[in-house]
This record gives sequence, structure tokens and C-alpha cells, in this order.
Amino acid sequence: MTKKTHYTYEFIVDGKIVHGGITIDPKRREEEHQQEWPRGRLVVVGGPMSEEDARAWEKANGYS
Repeated sequence: MTKKTHYTYEFIVDGKIVHGGITIDPKRREEEHQQEWPRGRLVVVGGPMSEEDARAWEKANGYS
């Protein structure tokens, strides 16, 4: 069975998506993005999934 360790996310500033991607640590990733966009917030899209599925989501949504 494939481990479900990856999260898909969108980073939102003032109601607009400015970035999206995948991570295994949403809190850390939010803090990294807030260095560039201090008022932004990270929103996890869906639940944990395999890296393969997360990368497919990232590609399908134009984030890779």
C-alpha cells in the first residue's frame, strides 16, 4: 500500500490564489510562503495522498 504522506494546497492572499503545490508539512510550507506574502494563508485541498497522486494533482492544476 502506498503511504499517504503528501498534501495538496493553495496559498491565498486577499481572496486570490497566488500559488499552489504539494507538501508533507503544511505548517512549515505556510511559514515559508508568508515570508513573501505575509498576509497569506495556506489552505489544504483534500486529504493526505500518495506523492504520485499529489504530483498528478499539481500538474493537472498547472502548479508544476
